[in-house]
Amino acid sequence: MSQKQSTDVIASGANLIARSLKNQGVKVVFGIVGIPVVEVAEACVSSGIQFIGFRNEQSAAYAASAYGYLSGRPGVCLTVGGPGVIHALAGVFNSKLNCWPLILLSGSSETDQVDKGAFQELDQVEATRPYCKYSARPASLEQLPLVMEKAFRTAMYGRPGACYVDLPADFIQYPIRNKQLYHSLLDDVKQVPDAPQSLASPSNIEKAVKLLKSAKNPLIVIGKGAAYARAETEIRKLIDETQVPFLPTPMGKGVVSDHHPLCVAAARSKALKEADIVLLIGARLNWILHYGHPPRWNKHVRFIQIDIAAEEIGNNVQDTLPLVGDIQSVVTQLTSALEHQPLPSISSTYLSSLKNKVKQNVEKLKLMGEKGTDTSVLNYQTAFTTIKNILPEDGIVYIGEGANTMDIGRSYFDVSQPRHRLDAGTGATMGVGMGYAIGAQAYYGLDNKRVVSIVGDSAFGFSAMELETAVRSNLPLLIIVINNNGIYHGLEPSEYESSLKKGDLPTTALTPETRYDMISEACGGKGWLVKNKAELSKALREALIQEKDKTCVINVMIAPGGRQTLKFNWMQKSEKAKL
Repeated sequence: MSQKQSTDVIASGANLIARSLKNQGVKVVFGIVGIPVVEVAEACVSSGIQFIGFRNEQSAAYAASAYGYLSGRPGVCLTVGGPGVIHALAGVFNSKLNCWPLILLSGSSETDQVDKGAFQELDQVEATRPYCKYSARPASLEQLPLVMEKAFRTAMYGRPGACYVDLPADFIQYPIRNKQLYHSLLDDVKQVPDAPQSLASPSNIEKAVKLLKSAKNPLIVIGKGAAYARAETEIRKLIDETQVPFLPTPMGKGVVSDHHPLCVAAARSKALKEADIVLLIGARLNWILHYGHPPRWNKHVRFIQIDIAAEEIGNNVQDTLPLVGDIQSVVTQLTSALEHQPLPSISSTYLSSLKNKVKQNVEKLKLMGEKGTDTSVLNYQTAFTTIKNILPEDGIVYIGEGANTMDIGRSYFDVSQPRHRLDAGTGATMGVGMGYAIGAQAYYGLDNKRVVSIVGDSAFGFSAMELETAVRSNLPLLIIVINNNGIYHGLEPSEYESSLKKGDLPTTALTPETRYDMISEACGGKGWLVKNKAELSKALREALIQEKDKTCVINVMIAPGGRQTLKFNWMQKSEKAKL
């Protein structure tokens, strides 16, 4: 920057960075400070941006990615260079997989020290490039606002994803003296508007209508892309007018309420097997939906796919009919077309069989959850039923993490509002729980929402020290750790001790009855250790009422499970053609 106008320093590069973020509408930054980004964080706070300081860059990046998903605008993570960037890559990769907008900002070595073995030196632009839509180091401080604008625009537009902007130490510390240039740089770069909405091809809309009209057993699958697109009003109208049953993916829950009479989530396997024409809305035919292949799907099934990314269409099922565009707009197009060409009545046999299966499975879950007395040893089902019966029906934002905890819990906790459930997602990423919970609480604030994170003991261990972050940030999180002494399954204390002595301890075993509740107490939060329904009920009521303003951890001991063969529904193989 030119220094001709004045010898007085009116700002620094850190101030320019903070003001550039402010111009893009940023309200909160997640991260960890250190040399050289302390000044950036302080400048953000001075500019009115909240900074939430974490204990590990992974969790900070997870929080920022979740915030981006919930807000629809990029979450921002700030880290130091070198190891800080490498740690944050976990969140960057998670954003790439889930298609969530994220901006990673990281300090780097001074520009005149490149290739000299500088402090924490790393070619961070290249390190992040494989996981980012855009990765750049501004050529000069003057370019920074423009590079920042491009990063935000790229992260939001098209298929959302992560972007990286490198912040050299000398740029951060640069003394700015040219007041006119400083203000013009900021004034010339405007906030990136929401992504422009695009429509699907009218001819493909017509083809979709014909396909749907030919269906005997139609099904709508709602993915988290629909939740991100805020298309709940349009999708609800489509379902109500067509009376087609729908199935939400794990984070598609709540786009249309789980209590809707056409929700067949509890009959998932039957719905997939019997559907002949399927409308995918913001959902991908990846492992979560068994690639669209038999035996989980009808081998003659046809797919219609609504997605913002044209390259996603036909992935794994090549004859998929594409409806490429903004989900709100495309669903409106389709609903309008169906008003003029209404679907024939859905087969009563198909609908009634699905509804009967839903009723049977819901009743089965209920009976499993009611087993045992108030003092019996808990299992997943009895713990989840107790929790469900006490939590309010509305205003809960659920975080789910851990293999069994997440998979089984999904069936128990109904969601009636969009973007009120986050889980391990497309990457099946363990360790996201605390970051997601903090990111969600930062987004929803205290507006009659309570973030409840229901996590396995193994998953919680990835990020347990973020309890201190939550307490320091005055976040009233409720963390419920489902503790079975292991990864997937653990051992009873006596068997654990015996195996430890013999040297044949399973690799999935964790120390029995680890006191996660005491970590919360040590950090200034509240904690409870519970072992039965009565203790769990009492702890939940205390956490929700007496301690509602504090970070709370309920450590729920359940039956360990022992040495079981690992088996999950998603592990079922697709049918393979024989050559």
